[in-house]
Amino acid sequence: MPQSQDSPLGSPPNELETEAYALAANLPELLVEAHRVAQTITHGLHGRRRAGPGETFWQFRHFEQSDTAGAIDWRRSAGSDHLFVREHEWEAAHTVWIWVDVSPSMGFQSHLARSTKADRAVVLGLAMVELLARGGERVGLFGGRPWTGRRAPRRIAEALAQQVAGSGQQSSLPPQSAISRFSECLLISDFIEPLEAMTPRFEQLATQGVRGHLVQVLDPAEETLPYAGRTEFTASEGGERVVAGRAETLREKYQARMSAHREALMEAARRLQWSFLPHHTDRPAEEALLALHARLSGFDADYRYRPAIEAQSDLRQEFARS
Repeated sequence: MPQSQDSPLGSPPNELETEAYALAANLPELLVEAHRVAQTITHGLHGRRRAGPGETFWQFRHFEQSDTAGAIDWRRSAGSDHLFVREHEWEAAHTVWIWVDVSPSMGFQSHLARSTKADRAVVLGLAMVELLARGGERVGLFGGRPWTGRRAPRRIAEALAQQVAGSGQQSSLPPQSAISRFSECLLISDFIEPLEAMTPRFEQLATQGVRGHLVQVLDPAEETLPYAGRTEFTASEGGERVVAGRAETLREKYQARMSAHREALMEAARRLQWSFLPHHTDRPAEEALLALHARLSGFDADYRYRPAIEAQSDLRQEFARS
């Protein structure tokens, strides 16, 4: 796509690293925006489960200022210089794992959009963390640990900042992760990589009994190609350049190819019995968040877990035939 003023498209690695640090520096503001978006749709929503401690011991953790004195496990604390709190497994809780794509392609922003794709993806991810944490769920980033409670959004924002600032060359594909069965995963990306590269990652998660939710964040210009005349297109990852003498002549074929790619992506999600949600950065973030919350909270226990198990069996049979 044509390069925007603030986009890392076509930038060399040192500039991509600068962009990564800039995104990490903006995370406090994005966290505030995520809180605002979550607050906007909170009224009338109900949590995904009723809060209440279970009977199964989960872990000890260090006492925090937000804890009450009654929560302290004095027997465990007696043998240490620290105070410990005994945490129990919440009876209806399970973990939602989140991956937010902050690769170079997500830095694109056209004149039609309200923000870059990366900023919108981060806002959606952190706002969803806040809504889930309010409902008592455990939420974590891929490769990290899960968090609960009101501090979860900030903890996850800090972890995301470390991931972003750690490298200027973030992957466009979700990492291969071992996730506990019956968990859910939320993947937020533009998903413009070839399907043959993405679907093995989805299948690797599904075969673990994990239910997935895909949120495709696109700039409206990536759907409509609203350019005319001589236009230079630069690949966001790799830096390849293509010059079109009359960009408008490419529009029909381009839109058909984008439509076919999305249909294939939706079919991959349907085959795994995952959900799929498209979102454009010229639309309010609240729209996508409300729809996404409904998809994560609108399933009963049987429907929430059984599809992942059935998909796991189907995939194993397919692999056996091949």
